[in-house]
Amino acid sequence: MTKSIATKLMTLEDYLNYDDGTDTRYELVNGQLMPIPPESYLNHQIASFLFAYFLQLGIPYYRLSIGAQIAVSGYQATARQSDLVVLSEEVATALEGTSQDLITYDMPPPSLVVEVVSPKQENRDYRYKRTEYAARQIPEYWIVDPIAPKVTVLEWVDGLYEEQVY
Repeated sequence: MTKSIATKLMTLEDYLNYDDGTDTRYELVNGQLMPIPPESYLNHQIASFLFAYFLQLGIPYYRLSIGAQIAVSGYQATARQSDLVVLSEEVATALEGTSQDLITYDMPPPSLVVEVVSPKQENRDYRYKRTEYAARQIPEYWIVDPIAPKVTVLEWVDGLYEEQVY
């Protein structure tokens, strides 16, 4: 796991206002600012392909987001950055006019979150985010793993994720 860069615990508000003047991407994990490794070209291609595919299925562009952040439960404030999110109409409306692409606790969960696994980040997507997304009761969570290669589809059923691996 990547080491945090700050010693002071941050709130979601601190995180949203944080700017270190670089292009480094971060997640907030239990109040700690954690740098996210750069995405590979393949990961970008997969997220872009799925974005285009969902558009072809008729999902409106304003309900699709690459890189949206989702506030999730943790010991302290936690916000995870996803590869692709399909928003419900309610979430898309709630995000209108906001300065950050952050789905907060007071908003309903997104309809679908897609994570594309990066090398040496498997625990983040298979373990930590799975637990955190379950706590938000996100109806569907896909883990696209180009390393394995496989796609794990998790559907929220009766308070638990049911898993199907393709």
